Amino acid sequence: MTTANSPASKEVVTAALLVIGSKILSGRTKDQNIGYIAQYLTALGIDLKEVRVVGDEERAIVDALNALRHRCTYVFTTGGIGPTHGDITTGCVAKAFGVPIDADPRALAILHEWVKATGAEMNEARLRMTRIPKGAALVLNKVSGAPGFWIGKNRARGCARGRYRHAARRDR
Repeated sequence: MTTANSPASKEVVTAALLVIGSKILSGRTKDQNIGYIAQYLTALGIDLKEVRVVGDEERAIVDALNALRHRCTYVFTTGGIGPTHGDITTGCVAKAFGVPIDADPRALAILHEWVKATGAEMNEARLRMTRIPKGAALVLNKVSGAPGFWIGKNRARGCARGRYRHAARRDR
């Protein structure tokens, strides 16, 4: 990854963080990701330009993602994700990029291996986490087994479910 501190880099590498969750906005859940991600990105020489918090609403997520991805090199999302029926983030990412979403055979194979290795139960909620937008690259996740993804017109970065999950590289 090119960073702002790389000798060959003339481009300022920027990021935005999109925190998703109505529970964050209501105060029922305290964010535990902003500081961690800010420190991590700073250590890599990536300039965190904006943190935006939106509720669990499709239009708000899609609009925020589209606005941020056109301004920053990377957009990371946190929250609003998991093995629940209310998980809409992955679908919103696909909608923002205008691509279909479906169960990904690569993600399914990874999750099956994780279930086998850990003795966890494969259930419908876990299977939902194998839904990946078309064209996305997978990011391995040792915590829950369900991979995250990278997506974008150019190269993209993303991180695993649990701490932070999606990332999109700005379209140029």
